[in-house]
Amino acid sequence: MSAAMINGAAAVTLDDAASLYEAGQYDDALAVFRSAAEEGDATAWMWLATCHANGHGLPRSEEESLACYRRAAELGNTQAQTNLGVMLVEGRAAEADPEAGLAWLRRAADAGDTAAQFNLATVLSAGERVEQDWHEAVRYYRLAAEGGHYPAQARLGYCYRNGLGVEKDRVEAFVWLSLAAQHGVGTALTILERVVNEMSSDEKAKAMKLVQEWQVRTREVSERAVFRVVTH
Repeated sequence: MSAAMINGAAAVTLDDAASLYEAGQYDDALAVFRSAAEEGDATAWMWLATCHANGHGLPRSEEESLACYRRAAELGNTQAQTNLGVMLVEGRAAEADPEAGLAWLRRAADAGDTAAQFNLATVLSAGERVEQDWHEAVRYYRLAAEGGHYPAQARLGYCYRNGLGVEKDRVEAFVWLSLAAQHGVGTALTILERVVNEMSSDEKAKAMKLVQEWQVRTREVSERAVFRVVTH
């Protein structure tokens, strides 16, 4: 982990700087982020992008944020690749470049980043800035859903309920909508109620068994807290 000096004090790590940032000590945090970024640390560039995006310690600037995200993305930070991809698709801080945005989203998605998988699937399913592709969208919704991304679980359940990119399947719809609804995704609960009214007793029993198996299999993962910097 890269480290830097703050006001002549002992060297601190990026984790220490993150704590300073969360405490609102932006100048001290920035000293570390800048030093580490100069050494080529991808996470430090991601933090600088966050500072510019939020106007914390640095002027709020989508252009500078985009530039820092790009540097972090080029250095391999998957969250930066995701944010960069979304910004390029939407044309934020630069002229829209949907194909380049999709490429960055795919790179992060294929590396296993659930946020990238969800965002990529959303772009592909919307078909507003790129050619609509429900089949590919469902593939990435599934990857994100299986990784525990609750909104993706809701979207995947919606796809199974309506036959978008997959064959209609009330059991699969019930499973994914139930998992999302249990974590507060309101739209999932609304659709789930409609699915339940359409299901047979056998389908309900099969679906409940699958939900229970999922919960047992993923309990350890779902209980693990993961820190992420929220920028958008």
